[in-house]
Amino acid sequence: MSQGPRSGLAAVSSALLAMSRHLEVRDVLKTIVASARELLDAQYAALGVPDDHGGFAQFVVDGVSEEQWRAIGPLPRQHGILAAMLHQAEAERLADVRQDPRFEGWPAAHPDMSDFLGLPIRDGDEVIGALFLADKRCAKPAGGCGFTQEDEDLLALLAQHAAIALTNARLYERSRELTIAEERSRLAHELHDAVSQKLFSLRLTAQAAAALVDRDPARAKGELQQVAALAAEAADELRAAVVELRPAALDEDGLVATLRTQIQVLDRAHSARVTFTAHGIRALPAAQEEAVLRVAQEALHNALRHSGADHVDVTLERRGCGAVLRVADDGSGFDQHAVRGAGRHLGLVSMRDRASGAGGTLTVESAPGKGTAIEMEVPGG
Repeated sequence: MSQGPRSGLAAVSSALLAMSRHLEVRDVLKTIVASARELLDAQYAALGVPDDHGGFAQFVVDGVSEEQWRAIGPLPRQHGILAAMLHQAEAERLADVRQDPRFEGWPAAHPDMSDFLGLPIRDGDEVIGALFLADKRCAKPAGGCGFTQEDEDLLALLAQHAAIALTNARLYERSRELTIAEERSRLAHELHDAVSQKLFSLRLTAQAAAALVDRDPARAKGELQQVAALAAEAADELRAAVVELRPAALDEDGLVATLRTQIQVLDRAHSARVTFTAHGIRALPAAQEEAVLRVAQEALHNALRHSGADHVDVTLERRGCGAVLRVADDGSGFDQHAVRGAGRHLGLVSMRDRASGAGGTLTVESAPGKGTAIEMEVPGG
């Protein structure tokens, strides 16, 4: 490996820290792929998460420019070497992937590759994805693969982190689909039991990684002990989030408390700052409160998932006998007139339907580079 131990450990640490800081799957997968390519000194890296229809739900690459990726075309299907990684338990090291009988060719714009290292990502007995690396940058032995057994061991370490990231993201996405009552009984248990156990495994894995770095053992072990401490802190923080997530049912805690609790959790889980203020709000009819909550959740999801915002501000104010909800972000925004499908893509049709069903109105202010503000007004009783 051409890197020193500190740079290698920095790449491992980057992947571990991403696990504790983010619940958005694509951001975490990008970090894992970039870390794998850097740590193993490869020209190309990719991570694929399969769907149930013979394709990939997510396919993240590093080492290929956006222009090249667009030229390559649609996401790959599950065939050839990619399929093999999803249906076998062990890693695969090849001196020249093009000579493998399973190789089925590449699109015209695809970069040419030779030596290859692939590994399935497993959660228990389930294969939930695969990591791929190609073209080791160092000189490789004549007729052999540039990737070594040490590379394979390090990739296996990162594959365990990838499994943790995907599991956390599945739990997070599932939490958005649950009702408030279901969140009370199911989400807290799933997050606490599954995520805490996996973070504990991550801590043990980080400690075991010290055995892979032999150029400066004392320093390497000291660095990895610090990584283990950070993982422990992440577990404590998730545990605290679960306590705060004590879902406030509207009929018990009211709209303001429910929104405040959910926004505190989102602020903790995302890199963007998420804030909430409420002024003069009194109880609204049940239908209006539910509509306001659902629109706030959808608007927050859009802002945090799609806008790239640094700050999302939620306000709830009294207006006459009713209330006005406003969710504003400083993200990328969009052209409402030029993008015909934007309303449906961002859930605006659903939000307008909810507002209308509660006797209210919904307005959207957005422009490219100017952020987005969604405002919903509902009448009182």
